[in-house]
Amino acid sequence: MFTRKILLVSTLMVTASMALAQTQSTERTSAELPKILDGKGERAPEPVPTSSAEDVANIAPDKFQFGVGRPPTEEEIAAINIDAMPDGRGLPEGSGTYAQGEEIYAQTCAACHGEDLGGIADVGAPRLIGGRGTLADDKPVKTVESYWPYASTLFDYVHRAIPMNAPGSLSADEVYAVSAYILGRAGITPDDPDASLDAQSLAAVEMPNANGFVPDPRDGSMGK
Repeated sequence: MFTRKILLVSTLMVTASMALAQTQSTERTSAELPKILDGKGERAPEPVPTSSAEDVANIAPDKFQFGVGRPPTEEEIAAINIDAMPDGRGLPEGSGTYAQGEEIYAQTCAACHGEDLGGIADVGAPRLIGGRGTLADDKPVKTVESYWPYASTLFDYVHRAIPMNAPGSLSADEVYAVSAYILGRAGITPDDPDASLDAQSLAAVEMPNANGFVPDPRDGSMGK
């Protein structure tokens, strides 16, 4: 009996507290309902918003002036100006060995591309080596070894996008090392533990499919 009284009193106290909290809270409001068109029962269209561009001067789309944004700073440009060209332009200072790359690959790349560099289909990561001579087959195997025409493409991609969970986090030395390991496993460069790559030696690497592409004749200008 005593226990039932305690439970009843506790319930009444909780109920009273909730009621007091509701009376002390701000009044609830609801969004204004849209207007209904007479005779149609449909919602009236919302007014067309005005463009902020009307208040911005110097808009000239034909001159690529749209009244938005600002010129980037030198530091902002440098942070993304990391493209590496086949002739070595853009490759940073630094170097890395096959042995160093093997260790880095195991830590940062194998979870997606596999310990044997054969890719892991479940995570969508492609294989990196093998496939030479298959590009003309019904089921070509496109890898760094069989398809990519320049070693700089490998460096640029790893530097810019790998690992997937922290793109751009590898240093230049680490990227050179990973490149040396992948190219070494592919039989394109030596697989000696001390074999190293730097800007000069990477640009000199001749890939198996170097002649499998043709230059793009377009100059990059508008309409061309």
